[in-house]
Amino acid sequence: MKIGTRPLVYFFSGLAIGVAIVAGIASGRIDTTTPAVDVNKEGKPLYKYYAPDMPTSLDFSGEQVPLDKWEVKERLERELLSNYYLHGSQLYILKLAGRYMPLIEERLKANGVPDDFKYVCVAESSLQQNALSGVGAASFWQFMKDTGPTYGLEISEEVDERFNASKATDAACKYFLQAHDKFGTWTAAAASYNCGQGGYSKQAEFQGSNNYYDLIFPDETNRYVFRILALKYLLSNPHKMGNILTSGEEYKPLKSRAVEVDKTIEDLADWAKSNNTSYKMLKIYNPWLRAHKLTVKGGKKYKVLLPA
Repeated sequence: MKIGTRPLVYFFSGLAIGVAIVAGIASGRIDTTTPAVDVNKEGKPLYKYYAPDMPTSLDFSGEQVPLDKWEVKERLERELLSNYYLHGSQLYILKLAGRYMPLIEERLKANGVPDDFKYVCVAESSLQQNALSGVGAASFWQFMKDTGPTYGLEISEEVDERFNASKATDAACKYFLQAHDKFGTWTAAAASYNCGQGGYSKQAEFQGSNNYYDLIFPDETNRYVFRILALKYLLSNPHKMGNILTSGEEYKPLKSRAVEVDKTIEDLADWAKSNNTSYKMLKIYNPWLRAHKLTVKGGKKYKVLLPA
C-alpha cells in the first residue's frame, strides 16, 4: 500500500464503521441503555463472580477422590474457590511449567513416582526456583535445611542443592517412595510431606485409620492434599478455567552446556568471565551456588551449567 493512500483508507473505514453503528442503533440491534456491567447508585461497577464447576470425578496418582462424601467435596470446593480467580498466578505457573516441568516430570518418571506429584511441587513453591519460606524451607520442593541431607542433598554456606531442580526432585522422590512404602497410598505419602511421616502416623494410629480422607489433621494438612487436587484440576484444564496461553508463550527450558569442576574456584565472577558468561548468568543457571566461591574437596566434582 502506498503511503499517500492511507488517510483515505482510514477515513472511509471510519465512515463505514460509523454508519454501521448508527444503523445498528436505528434498527434496535445495539442496546445502549443496558450497561455492560451493573453499577450501584454512585455509578461504581458491581462485578459478578461465580463458583467454578466442580469435577464429577477426580483422582490423585490413580487413587480416586471420594467426592460422594459431602465433606470431602466441600473441602475440595474450598480450595477451588480459593484458587480459581487467581488467574495471574495460574498463568505465571503455566509459563514457568514450560521451563521446569519437563525436567521435573522426567525425574519423577525415572524414580518411579507418579506424575501427579508435580502438583505437590506447585503447591509447595508455585514453581518459584528461589522460593524461601519464613521458616527456611527452600526452592521448588521446600526442603528444610536439616531435612535435605537426609535425602542426599548437600547444604553448606557455598552449596545448597535444594536449589538444584534435578537433585531436589530426586530427593523428594526418595521421600515419596519411603512414605508410600510406609502408608500404602500415594495420597497419604503426599499428605505426610506436609505434616511429616511421624505426624501422619500419630494421627492414623490415634484415629484408627490410614486413609487420608477419613482422618482429621491440623488445618494446614487438612487442606494440603485438596490444594494439590485443586491445582491439578485448574492447571490441567487451563482453557476451561479461562487461563489462555497461545502456543509458544510458555517459557522454554534454558539451553546450557555442562562444565565439570574438580578444583576450587576462588572467585566465581572471574571464573564466569573466563568461561564467556557473567556472574549473573552463572547464578541464574546454577542457583545452588550460594557464595562468591566454590570450594572443591579432594575427590569431589560439581557439574556447573553455563549458557549454551
